[in-house]
Amino acid sequence: MENLYIGIEIGATKQQAALGTADGRLLHTITGKIPLPRGAQDVLDWLSAKVPELLRMEERFGGRVRSLAAGFGGEIESSTGRTLNSVQVPGWEDFPLRGWLEETFSMPAEVLNDTVSGGFSELYLGRGKEAGNVFYTNIGSGIGGAFFIDRVYYDGVGYGAAYFGNTYIPDWQSPEPGAMTRVEEICSGLGIERRLRRPGYVPAGSRIMEMCGGEPAGISCRMLEDAARAGDPFALEEVDRIARSYSIGLSNVLTLMSPELVIIGGGVAKMGDLLLDRVREYTDRIAFISCRGHYTIEQSVMMDDAVIAGAVYCAGHPELIRKGSC
Repeated sequence: MENLYIGIEIGATKQQAALGTADGRLLHTITGKIPLPRGAQDVLDWLSAKVPELLRMEERFGGRVRSLAAGFGGEIESSTGRTLNSVQVPGWEDFPLRGWLEETFSMPAEVLNDTVSGGFSELYLGRGKEAGNVFYTNIGSGIGGAFFIDRVYYDGVGYGAAYFGNTYIPDWQSPEPGAMTRVEEICSGLGIERRLRRPGYVPAGSRIMEMCGGEPAGISCRMLEDAARAGDPFALEEVDRIARSYSIGLSNVLTLMSPELVIIGGGVAKMGDLLLDRVREYTDRIAFISCRGHYTIEQSVMMDDAVIAGAVYCAGHPELIRKGSC
């Protein structure tokens, strides 16, 4: 009988639960984009309904579920699996997530940050298989980060160590001289869409306004990409502004830690070279000479499966999480 594992992704706009094997192979995935009027409680209710569905599939796949792991979109205390906060979803303040998972589903559980889970996925299943020192980051609803030094996750003092989206860069959105803001506010999917949806921000002549039917509230990151690929001047300038801002933060990461490989995942990164070529160009311009020419920036190969596959893999290899924790 094969050992099976459950991976969970807890996000702001998407929840996932998957049944898989110790090598990260996904056998069955359940995805939900659910309204969260009660915040964390709605996510817990969804998990309470969906994880048992996966448990009932044990016989179908000829195995037994041994444990589970959850990639959580927010700050956690690594040693206890307690969530400290979620920037986007209320109700996760000081919540004993690992204890809740173990009690609810009667099996051992691990909890790690969702970007860290995605990083493990890339390190063992994707781009990072041959790399020693890796920085994984995602540009999705938010922006996160994870360091792997000599292929060991670096957890700092036990609360995560690479909340990249919460580092500060110049804020060109503000009229105030010298204004600063978080990378996430400018470059994340939610930040981009919030800006594009401001009345009057997108020019009336932009192809984006045609795509949204003249209703800014309906503008999406996908529309920005499609308009840019069609040669729309405003859309191209906006992608360029995003890349320049992101590169300021990324060049600081490179200068401080000098990873040989930077892997970028998340929904916004699906723009591919339209965005990433600009990120490569601008990062190389301002990265310190010690790391220039000694790193590569690559798009994630795991993409939508990164967090969930990483969670399944970590459920089967919990020692990887503990090795990096205090």
